[in-house]
Amino acid sequence: MHRRLTDLYQNLSTNPVIPDVLPQTLIELGSTSEIVNVAVQELYQQNEELLLTRNLLEIERQRYQDLFEFAPDAYLVTDMLGIIKEANHTAGTLLNVSQQSMLGKPIINFVALEDRQNFRGYLSQLAESKKPKELVLHLHKRNDELFDAAITVGVIRNELRQPIGLRWLVRNISDRNQVELALLDHDSDVTQNKLWHKCSKGDFLPLKPGMIWYICEGYVKLNTLYESGEEVIIGLAGSGMVFGSNLTSLQAYQATALSDVKLVSIHLAEIAASPTLSHILLPKINQRLWQTESFLLIAGRRRVQDRFEQLLLLLKQEIGQSVLEGTRLNIRLTHEELASACCTTRVTITRLMGKLQQQGKIGLDSNHHIILKDTAEFSTQESAKASTVGGSADLGFWRSEVKRADKFAF
Repeated sequence: MHRRLTDLYQNLSTNPVIPDVLPQTLIELGSTSEIVNVAVQELYQQNEELLLTRNLLEIERQRYQDLFEFAPDAYLVTDMLGIIKEANHTAGTLLNVSQQSMLGKPIINFVALEDRQNFRGYLSQLAESKKPKELVLHLHKRNDELFDAAITVGVIRNELRQPIGLRWLVRNISDRNQVELALLDHDSDVTQNKLWHKCSKGDFLPLKPGMIWYICEGYVKLNTLYESGEEVIIGLAGSGMVFGSNLTSLQAYQATALSDVKLVSIHLAEIAASPTLSHILLPKINQRLWQTESFLLIAGRRRVQDRFEQLLLLLKQEIGQSVLEGTRLNIRLTHEELASACCTTRVTITRLMGKLQQQGKIGLDSNHHIILKDTAEFSTQESAKASTVGGSADLGFWRSEVKRADKFAF
């Protein structure tokens, strides 16, 4: 339009006006003016839409900012080294510091001293994580008050999928832990919402790293192997007890179902993340420790008869059931299995059982289950009471028995 106007002015100044040129020029100017007017209207409408979008984006940004800032849980953003870049209002309240003073500080400053070494190792592994990680540790506030914290950490990645930062969700679970422990009165939390595994008598149970088994029903035999290939029983686990490869340092460790068994698997990460689960399982792990020490003391007895009698007393407590004649052992162990637990031979166990039957101390039911008579008194009964689970042996007795076990049994 500018070019056409320039040409028209030049023509008017040098040449007479041609009758057809002016109307044609005016028509072109009118058409162009209409196009410009339409373009102006479109630009105005686009500008209005951009302003509206900008306002909506600002409202949305403020909403998300408020969600971050005033969330009921503490949120922090750090770089991969754990240096705090952002922190919400709840984080400042939880740690009893101002938000601004947290920026630029390492998050490890708020970790309890006893947990810092593990936390550094945990932090170095986060870059390889493809999903949020969880951990439970002790944090301290500015006034050095400690509290239990459940932390969930997610990795921030750029468009090239490279880790560039970490998002931290922190919850104070101290009060919740107290409530859970107060309400704890049975073991249902162990099996709740878990898949049950069923095994038949004689089946070998898989032992996987990072996982332990909790027995709901039945009995499991735990044994190891000497270099000679000889099998040795090191424990019996019944209903409510736990076992797994993480609870032993033995290279050769095997679990066999002595009856039909129902179990649930529990991962160590679950135990670490749940104080309730830890509270339930700790006494059961302690029970396995006591039983293992009891087997150790049995192996330390000098006389084979003493070892066998003390084994019977241990089995009476572990797998015994009261019947009219006395106490019946729920599981039928072979002479070979009894011999391995006593570090002797099958022939010797057969001879000792015959002798105890003649003395009226033990009997057999129709299914060949051993019955310990109530009137029977074993020569090792008093010491067995001190060495079985829950016994009250003094420290000197334990030390002497363990030394004897080391010297004579293994």
